[in-house]
Amino acid sequence: MPASTNRNPAKAAASRRKKLTPDEIEEVFRRFHAANPEPKGELEYVNVFTLLVAVVLSAQATDTGVNKATRALFKVADTPQKMLKLGVEGVSQYIKTIGLYNAKARNVIALSELLIKNHNGEVPSTREELQALPGVGRKTANVVLNIFFGQPTIAVDTHLFRVGNRTGLAPGKDVLTVELALEKAVPEWALLHAHHWLILHGRYVCKARTPECWRCLIEDICLFKPKTPPPAQKGGGLAPPR
Repeated sequence: MPASTNRNPAKAAASRRKKLTPDEIEEVFRRFHAANPEPKGELEYVNVFTLLVAVVLSAQATDTGVNKATRALFKVADTPQKMLKLGVEGVSQYIKTIGLYNAKARNVIALSELLIKNHNGEVPSTREELQALPGVGRKTANVVLNIFFGQPTIAVDTHLFRVGNRTGLAPGKDVLTVELALEKAVPEWALLHAHHWLILHGRYVCKARTPECWRCLIEDICLFKPKTPPPAQKGGGLAPPR
Protein backbone atom coordinates (compact mmCIF):
# COMPACT_ATOMS: atom_id res chain seq x y z
CA MET A 1 0.00 0.00 0.00
CA PRO A 2 1.45 3.45 -0.93
CA ALA A 3 2.60 5.52 2.06
CA SER A 4 0.31 8.39 1.07
CA THR A 5 -2.81 6.32 1.79
CA ASN A 6 -1.76 5.87 5.41
CA ARG A 7 -1.82 9.58 6.16
CA ASN A 8 -4.47 10.99 8.46
CA PRO A 9 -6.49 13.42 6.28
CA ALA A 10 -7.55 15.55 9.26
CA LYS A 11 -3.98 15.85 10.54
CA ALA A 12 -2.69 16.66 7.06
CA ALA A 13 -5.31 19.38 6.62
CA ALA A 14 -4.43 20.86 10.01
CA SER A 15 -0.76 21.00 9.08
CA ARG A 16 -1.62 23.00 5.95
CA ARG A 17 -3.92 25.41 7.78
CA LYS A 18 -2.78 29.02 7.69
CA LYS A 19 -5.47 30.77 9.72
CA LEU A 20 -6.85 30.32 13.22
CA THR A 21 -10.54 29.74 13.79
CA PRO A 22 -12.72 32.39 15.49
CA ASP A 23 -12.83 30.30 18.67
CA GLU A 24 -9.04 30.01 18.69
CA ILE A 25 -8.66 33.76 18.16
CA GLU A 26 -11.06 34.43 21.03
CA GLU A 27 -8.90 32.22 23.26
CA VAL A 28 -5.70 33.98 22.15
CA PHE A 29 -6.99 37.35 23.30
CA ARG A 30 -8.57 35.92 26.42
CA ARG A 31 -5.11 34.75 27.46
CA PHE A 32 -3.47 38.06 26.57
CA HIS A 33 -6.10 39.87 28.64
CA ALA A 34 -5.69 37.55 31.59
CA ALA A 35 -1.92 38.09 31.60
CA ASN A 36 -2.02 41.87 31.00
CA PRO A 37 -5.48 43.47 31.31
CA GLU A 38 -4.31 47.05 30.60
CA PRO A 39 -1.36 46.93 28.16
CA LYS A 40 0.47 50.21 27.57
CA GLY A 41 2.69 51.54 24.82
CA GLU A 42 6.34 52.11 25.66
CA LEU A 43 6.82 55.53 24.09
CA GLU A 44 6.97 58.37 26.62
CA TYR A 45 4.88 61.52 26.07
CA VAL A 46 3.23 64.34 28.02
CA ASN A 47 0.31 65.23 25.74
CA VAL A 48 -1.14 64.31 22.37
CA PHE A 49 1.30 66.53 20.48
CA THR A 50 4.35 64.94 22.07
CA LEU A 51 2.83 61.50 21.46
CA LEU A 52 2.48 62.35 17.77
CA VAL A 53 6.07 63.55 17.61
CA ALA A 54 7.34 60.48 19.44
CA VAL A 55 5.57 58.12 17.06
CA VAL A 56 6.91 59.99 14.03
CA LEU A 57 10.43 59.71 15.47
CA SER A 58 9.99 55.99 16.21
CA ALA A 59 9.97 54.99 12.53
CA GLN A 60 12.96 52.67 11.99
CA ALA A 61 14.04 53.33 15.58
CA THR A 62 13.47 51.67 18.95
CA ASP A 63 11.11 53.07 21.56
CA THR A 64 13.98 53.05 24.04
CA GLY A 65 16.14 55.15 21.75
CA VAL A 66 13.31 57.60 21.06
CA ASN A 67 12.56 58.00 24.76
CA LYS A 68 16.19 58.84 25.55
CA ALA A 69 16.13 61.61 22.94
CA THR A 70 12.69 63.06 23.65
CA ARG A 71 12.92 63.37 27.43
CA ALA A 72 15.03 66.49 27.05
CA LEU A 73 13.23 67.67 23.91
CA PHE A 74 9.76 67.57 25.44
CA LYS A 75 10.93 69.55 28.47
CA VAL A 76 11.54 72.55 26.20
CA ALA A 77 9.03 71.90 23.40
CA ASP A 78 5.73 70.27 24.28
CA THR A 79 3.55 72.30 21.90
CA PRO A 80 3.73 73.01 18.15
CA GLN A 81 4.52 76.65 18.88
CA LYS A 82 7.51 75.82 21.10
CA MET A 83 8.73 73.18 18.64
CA LEU A 84 8.57 75.67 15.80
CA LYS A 85 10.77 78.09 17.72
CA LEU A 86 13.51 75.47 17.94
CA GLY A 87 13.65 75.14 14.18
CA VAL A 88 15.05 72.19 12.26
CA GLU A 89 18.58 72.62 13.57
CA GLY A 90 17.38 72.94 17.15
CA VAL A 91 15.25 69.79 16.96
CA SER A 92 18.08 67.93 15.24
CA GLN A 93 20.40 68.59 18.18
CA TYR A 94 17.98 66.82 20.54
CA ILE A 95 17.29 63.81 18.32
CA LYS A 96 20.66 63.24 16.63
CA THR A 97 20.99 59.84 18.31
CA ILE A 98 17.95 58.63 16.33
CA GLY A 99 18.32 57.27 12.81
CA LEU A 100 17.38 59.63 9.95
CA TYR A 101 17.26 62.47 12.47
CA ASN A 102 17.67 65.29 9.93
CA ALA A 103 14.67 64.18 7.85
CA LYS A 104 12.65 63.53 11.00
CA ALA A 105 13.48 66.99 12.38
CA ARG A 106 12.21 68.54 9.15
CA ASN A 107 8.99 66.54 9.43
CA VAL A 108 8.48 67.56 13.06
CA ILE A 109 8.85 71.24 12.17
CA ALA A 110 6.64 70.91 9.09
CA LEU A 111 3.86 69.11 10.97
CA SER A 112 4.06 71.70 13.75
CA GLU A 113 3.56 74.44 11.17
CA LEU A 114 0.52 72.69 9.69
CA LEU A 115 -1.00 72.04 13.11
CA ILE A 116 -0.81 75.75 13.84
CA LYS A 117 -2.01 76.79 10.39
CA ASN A 118 -4.83 74.29 9.89
CA HIS A 119 -5.82 73.08 13.36
CA ASN A 120 -5.18 75.99 15.75
CA GLY A 121 -2.25 74.08 17.20
CA GLU A 122 -4.37 71.07 18.14
CA VAL A 123 -3.78 67.49 17.00
CA PRO A 124 -6.77 66.27 14.96
CA SER A 125 -8.62 63.09 15.88
CA THR A 126 -9.28 61.58 12.44
CA ARG A 127 -7.00 59.34 10.41
CA GLU A 128 -7.43 61.43 7.26
CA GLU A 129 -6.38 64.67 8.96
CA LEU A 130 -3.46 63.02 10.72
CA GLN A 131 -2.19 61.42 7.53
CA ALA A 132 -2.19 64.83 5.86
CA LEU A 133 0.62 65.88 8.21
CA PRO A 134 4.28 65.49 7.13
CA GLY A 135 5.87 62.25 8.31
CA VAL A 136 2.55 60.75 9.40
CA GLY A 137 1.47 57.54 7.68
CA ARG A 138 -1.40 55.21 8.40
CA LYS A 139 0.50 53.33 11.11
CA THR A 140 1.47 56.53 12.97
CA ALA A 141 -2.09 57.85 12.72
CA ASN A 142 -3.49 54.58 14.08
CA VAL A 143 -1.14 54.65 17.07
CA VAL A 144 -2.18 58.18 18.02
CA LEU A 145 -5.88 57.42 17.52
CA ASN A 146 -5.60 54.30 19.65
CA ILE A 147 -3.44 55.53 22.51
CA PHE A 148 -4.73 59.06 23.00
CA PHE A 149 -8.20 59.13 21.49
CA GLY A 150 -9.22 55.62 22.54
CA GLN A 151 -10.23 54.48 19.08
CA PRO A 152 -10.04 50.70 18.33
CA THR A 153 -7.42 51.03 15.60
CA ILE A 154 -4.66 48.52 14.91
CA ALA A 155 -1.27 49.85 13.84
CA VAL A 156 0.60 47.15 11.96
CA ASP A 157 4.37 47.46 12.29
CA THR A 158 6.96 44.76 11.65
CA HIS A 159 6.05 43.02 14.92
CA LEU A 160 2.31 42.84 14.20
CA PHE A 161 2.92 41.84 10.60
CA ARG A 162 5.10 38.97 11.77
CA VAL A 163 2.76 37.84 14.54
CA GLY A 164 -0.30 38.05 12.30
CA ASN A 165 1.30 35.82 9.70
CA ARG A 166 3.31 33.49 11.89
CA THR A 167 0.57 32.61 14.36
CA GLY A 168 -2.30 32.41 11.88
CA LEU A 169 -4.20 35.31 13.48
CA ALA A 170 -4.32 37.34 10.27
CA PRO A 171 -2.18 36.13 7.37
CA GLY A 172 -1.50 38.72 4.68
CA LYS A 173 1.07 39.77 2.09
CA ASP A 174 1.23 43.43 3.15
CA VAL A 175 0.59 45.53 6.25
CA LEU A 176 -2.77 46.88 5.12
CA THR A 177 -4.08 43.39 4.40
CA VAL A 178 -2.99 42.24 7.86
CA GLU A 179 -4.50 45.34 9.49
CA LEU A 180 -7.89 44.85 7.85
CA ALA A 181 -7.80 41.12 8.57
CA LEU A 182 -7.08 41.78 12.25
CA GLU A 183 -9.93 44.29 12.46
CA LYS A 184 -12.29 41.56 11.26
CA ALA A 185 -10.78 38.72 13.28
CA VAL A 186 -10.16 40.30 16.69
CA PRO A 187 -13.16 40.03 19.05
CA GLU A 188 -14.86 43.39 19.52
CA TRP A 189 -14.13 43.45 23.24
CA ALA A 190 -10.38 43.10 22.52
CA LEU A 191 -10.01 45.63 19.69
CA LEU A 192 -8.92 48.58 21.83
CA HIS A 193 -5.93 46.75 23.33
CA ALA A 194 -5.17 44.30 20.50
CA HIS A 195 -2.45 46.54 19.06
CA HIS A 196 -0.51 46.65 22.32
CA TRP A 197 -0.93 42.96 23.14
CA LEU A 198 0.38 41.98 19.72
CA ILE A 199 3.28 44.43 19.56
CA LEU A 200 4.48 43.42 23.03
CA HIS A 201 4.11 39.76 22.13
CA GLY A 202 6.14 40.27 18.94
CA ARG A 203 8.76 42.39 20.65
CA TYR A 204 9.46 40.17 23.63
CA VAL A 205 8.24 36.63 22.84
CA CYS A 206 7.49 36.02 19.15
CA LYS A 207 10.81 37.51 18.06
CA ALA A 208 11.87 37.71 14.43
CA ARG A 209 14.91 35.44 14.42
CA THR A 210 14.17 33.12 17.30
CA PRO A 211 10.63 33.09 18.68
CA GLU A 212 10.62 32.00 22.31
CA CYS A 213 7.91 29.39 21.91
CA TRP A 214 8.78 27.65 25.17
CA ARG A 215 7.39 30.60 27.16
CA CYS A 216 4.60 31.66 24.81
CA LEU A 217 1.06 32.03 26.20
CA ILE A 218 -0.48 30.77 22.96
CA GLU A 219 2.07 28.13 21.93
CA ASP A 220 -0.57 25.39 21.76
CA ILE A 221 -2.82 27.51 19.50
CA CYS A 222 -0.24 29.16 17.24
CA LEU A 223 0.20 27.56 13.80
CA PHE A 224 3.94 28.27 13.58
CA LYS A 225 5.99 25.13 12.89
CA PRO A 226 8.36 23.92 14.09
CA LYS A 227 8.21 25.36 17.60
CA THR A 228 11.48 26.72 18.94
CA PRO A 229 12.79 24.51 21.78
CA PRO A 230 14.09 26.08 25.00
CA PRO A 231 17.78 26.92 24.99
CA ALA A 232 20.22 24.56 26.68
CA GLN A 233 21.91 25.78 29.83
CA LYS A 234 25.70 25.98 29.98
CA GLY A 235 25.84 23.11 32.47
CA GLY A 236 23.61 20.92 30.35
CA GLY A 237 19.87 20.35 30.39
CA LEU A 238 17.12 22.83 29.54
CA ALA A 239 16.61 26.34 30.77
CA PRO A 240 13.84 26.68 33.39
CA PRO A 241 10.59 28.35 32.29
CA ARG A 242 10.34 32.08 32.88
